[in-house]
Amino acid sequence: MDVLTPDQLPAAARLLAAGRVVAVPTPRWYMLCAHAAEPAATDAVFRAKQRPTDKPLLLLLDSFITAEDLFDLSADARLLAGALWPGDLALRLPWKQDAETVAAVGSPALAGCPDGILGRLVALAGEPLAAAVCSISTPAAGERDHPALTAAQVVAFERTAGAGIAAVVDGGICPHGRHMTIVDCPAGAPARLDREGTVHARAVEAALTRQGGPHVG
Repeated sequence: MDVLTPDQLPAAARLLAAGRVVAVPTPRWYMLCAHAAEPAATDAVFRAKQRPTDKPLLLLLDSFITAEDLFDLSADARLLAGALWPGDLALRLPWKQDAETVAAVGSPALAGCPDGILGRLVALAGEPLAAAVCSISTPAAGERDHPALTAAQVVAFERTAGAGIAAVVDGGICPHGRHMTIVDCPAGAPARLDREGTVHARAVEAALTRQGGPHVG
């Protein structure tokens, strides 16, 4: 497994284009990433994490425009994305009827538009990525199976899990160690906070009310 610097993101993007899995830092922890439209690549993420295939991966987008192309966005979804993307907010969104869905991320899809190193990599990749935390998933996870917060922990995960990670982008220590915030955004209905994480619930409410939108349920 190669260890890359953030200046070597084009090399990481080339690995993704070749169908490989790359570990990338976020403020929360390192994520395993693959091209969403490549079933062999997303299958590798499921295998590495020992993750049930009925537990979908996160879909990473490069912009709100891409979200508009793929999903039926409610008024609340537009307010949230406009105020809090790019960032650590994930929206559960219904696909457009004519969109080509991605099996690995399910329907509705949990979609995010990341900032930082991961956001730069998604932009370089040129198409959506599928991602999941660099750790063993429940129910297979044991007491010692924690999300990787350093590149060295990604290397250790690769060594013990035989995950097939092609490279890790070393972004230092991920300090937050906490999940993304998730908001359900059904078409034509109010948004609902599903899980609070690194984006505070009050920030979600502020985004929904700053232009006259309803309070989050």
